[in-house]
Amino acid sequence: MNRRAFLQASAAPLASAPFPAADWRQPPEAEGAARPNVIWLFGDQHRAQALSCNGDANARTPHIDNMAVNGVMFTNAVAGFPLCCPFRGSLLSGRYPHHCVRGHEHALPDGQKTVAHAFNDAGYRTAYFGKWHLAGWHEAKGRAAFYVTDPARRGGFETWAGYENNNSQYDSWIHGGSGKDAFHYRLPGYESDELANIFIKYLKERGEEQKRSNAKPFFAALSVQPPHDPYIAPPEFMEHYNPARLDLRANVPASRIVQETARRELAGYYAMIENWDHNIGRIRQALTDSGLAHNTHILFFSDHGDMHGSQGMYRKTNPFEESIRIPFIISGEIPRYQGRKVGRLPAVLNHVDIAPTTLGLCGIRKPAWMEGADLSHHRLAKEAAQPEPDSAFLQSVVPTGHADSINRPYRGVVTKDGWKYVAFEGAPWLLFNLNEDPLEQANLAFNNRYRVERRKLADRVRQWIADTGDSFTIPAEA
Repeated sequence: MNRRAFLQASAAPLASAPFPAADWRQPPEAEGAARPNVIWLFGDQHRAQALSCNGDANARTPHIDNMAVNGVMFTNAVAGFPLCCPFRGSLLSGRYPHHCVRGHEHALPDGQKTVAHAFNDAGYRTAYFGKWHLAGWHEAKGRAAFYVTDPARRGGFETWAGYENNNSQYDSWIHGGSGKDAFHYRLPGYESDELANIFIKYLKERGEEQKRSNAKPFFAALSVQPPHDPYIAPPEFMEHYNPARLDLRANVPASRIVQETARRELAGYYAMIENWDHNIGRIRQALTDSGLAHNTHILFFSDHGDMHGSQGMYRKTNPFEESIRIPFIISGEIPRYQGRKVGRLPAVLNHVDIAPTTLGLCGIRKPAWMEGADLSHHRLAKEAAQPEPDSAFLQSVVPTGHADSINRPYRGVVTKDGWKYVAFEGAPWLLFNLNEDPLEQANLAFNNRYRVERRKLADRVRQWIADTGDSFTIPAEA
């Protein structure tokens, strides 16, 4: 079997099949079991399609692929607002963007509690490293890499070392601390490598505490800018990708300019992803070396995707699959006999669900102010604590005005059974049957053969708007 055939076979939709029966029912809270640690590893603009375990013949992601094999991959995970700041606000708060971070360069609201507060209250150590982008700094006032985030606006994390925003991976600056302990310095090398070094040092410190038997459980997040543009990686990774030899997705138009741009940018994109995968391997090894691997959940995801020429578009903010669909894996080496499931599953997961799910993995009930669902039972071999979402609510609340993106507010829905519907204010826009048309090449929004499904989906979006206290006019569907 050649490599392409192997990748296609390995990406087959196993999620619809039930998990094999096994005696894995011992709960993680069993008597004598230590409370688990949990870490987030997430990049920026890493679309779900760009993994070799998801069938992308260009991608080299052996460490992420291994996490998928030993964990659960949510094949219906989306960024409900595919833009850095709104996603990050919802990620940390478990609240929808219209209640939290409404647009680009908007700040996390004063007094907004985050997942860190919930972990702090449960007796966990909490730490955040890397890209923040929630202080509300506007690049028009100067480079965000030099902006120092007020300690009161760092989300309640016990340890925080990061930056507001940065689009120069070889010229990254981080800051943290306060008063006489404040620091702000330039990372000496490539961003993902250097942030991984800092994260690994933190893990080693937690491992030493564990050896001294005075350890508290911890929640730690590492947020890196790659594979966000500019698409530059260390030379030893860049040399693996020849633009002319890359496979483009079939929905990239046969336009010379579009294809040349996509190929040029994708070469760096895949190099950045391979570098990130390499650093994830280093982090996993550090967990093992520190004696933490068998009691630490690993969540791998991204804040949104990247179009790279699909539909003739670039970057993010729109509701097409390459923009909204994100990788989401819950993994780690916690033994299966403690009740951990593995496999691919079609459960719908949105950005607001990540914080409640992370808490649920550690046996912590989500706070009342979180609006998302706890989907941790898919990893823990437990019954769901509440009905699962049948769909994910899509929003663009405040458009960015950036080029190559959709510059109008929209609302929409992606359903578990494979439909997508999106509307502008008072006007239908998109309708796709993703089961039949995963590349979204046949817009059915104006095809009356699908009026029943269109009406049903429009009603579902109205219900999401009502249930979340949003304000938006969905068109009356005839």
